[in-house]
Amino acid sequence: MQLSVKDVANLLKVNEKTVYRWLSEGKLPAYKIGNQYRFNRAELLEWVTSRQLNFSPELFQDTESRDKTDISLESALRRGGIYYRIDGQTKEDVLRNVINLMKLPESVDREYLLQMILAREAMASTAIGDGIAIPHVRNPIVLHIGEPIVSLCFLESPVDFHALDGKPVFCLFTLVSPTVKCHLSLLSRLAYVLRDRDFKTVLENQATRERIYTEIVRIESGLMQHSDFQTHTEGRAE
Repeated sequence: MQLSVKDVANLLKVNEKTVYRWLSEGKLPAYKIGNQYRFNRAELLEWVTSRQLNFSPELFQDTESRDKTDISLESALRRGGIYYRIDGQTKEDVLRNVINLMKLPESVDREYLLQMILAREAMASTAIGDGIAIPHVRNPIVLHIGEPIVSLCFLESPVDFHALDGKPVFCLFTLVSPTVKCHLSLLSRLAYVLRDRDFKTVLENQATRERIYTEIVRIESGLMQHSDFQTHTEGRAE
């Protein structure tokens, strides 16, 4: 679904003048069709997440088509794994080492995946601040994987990802999804989880795997009880 200026203003809970100001400043990803602006839902979600802005859960709702698969961040993370003390002095080194560790199907070309993630990083950093980055590909469907995978990697030494807050990255949540809508759902859940101050403390302390899983289950459970998010998930079985 292509969003209008009015849609974006409603979703981000700002007035339309603010949206136009962001556009004039070149901050907001958009496409101009004739005299009107249109926004891609996935790109808008990534923009909101990278700036840690407040958002409406409706941002992740696709009214034209709904997934029927139950998508849990915790299950995707268990599928992808949690790793500690990952080496690398540059962004490319770190991402290469992360991809080599990920539990991916044999059919996935890891070098190709790396190049796609680097291409996405060249467009805009996936660092969202506070030492956290969310590397992912721009177009998930080209990977042809069956289930969503999230890997959490803690770095041996923080690496500069050119985050807006200037802080080097010490942990990465790397997302690999079978569909765009699945990617949106996972990114939305991750954005929600990363709002939790206690969870960020758990990350900063590089807690045990089970502690991290337990915290995500706690927060996702609360997310499902959120009335707005229930509205979003009804009909998608998510």
